[in-house]
Amino acid sequence: MHIPPVIFQEGDNLYKTFESKYLTHERGLFILAPSGTGKTYYCTHQQAQHWIDGDELWIAAGAHPDGAWWNESIEVINRIDNRSDVITMEAKELGFWIMGASNLWLKPDAIVIPDWETHLGYIMHRETNNYDGGATSEGLEQVREHIAVIKKWNTDFGVPMFNSIEEAVEALTSEDSLA
Repeated sequence: MHIPPVIFQEGDNLYKTFESKYLTHERGLFILAPSGTGKTYYCTHQQAQHWIDGDELWIAAGAHPDGAWWNESIEVINRIDNRSDVITMEAKELGFWIMGASNLWLKPDAIVIPDWETHLGYIMHRETNNYDGGATSEGLEQVREHIAVIKKWNTDFGVPMFNSIEEAVEALTSEDSLA
């Protein structure tokens, strides 16, 4: 797989584009969740445009290449997740709220791991009704492996873990949490 190289450059134009579509906040946030947990659904159905689907941001910034890079070697996945972390870090500094599945070293503010039956139901529903990318029933082992990696943010670093996107959003955006 060809992954176009990236360079660091001033990103004002990119982030101004996102500012025209999404609200910014005093404090940026990042929710990490594996594929098939409802991130895209939540972002496209929110009443006010607070949360950015990380894939939209990472693709626009050039961190994610075209193609199914998540099916490549762990070295390729880590390279792309590293690039995504840089973009997420910058977006958080500007007060954006992001949710996504790409992460290597940037500590998330929360993680979401639904119970397996619920998660499987989300993946199967999306696959059979309105597939928009991400994990399918053929990639369930990869989803399980990703869940194990994501859970380490909770067990090793104390990042709060929630069962649903909605629970994580509520906990992170309550007045007490943002104070």
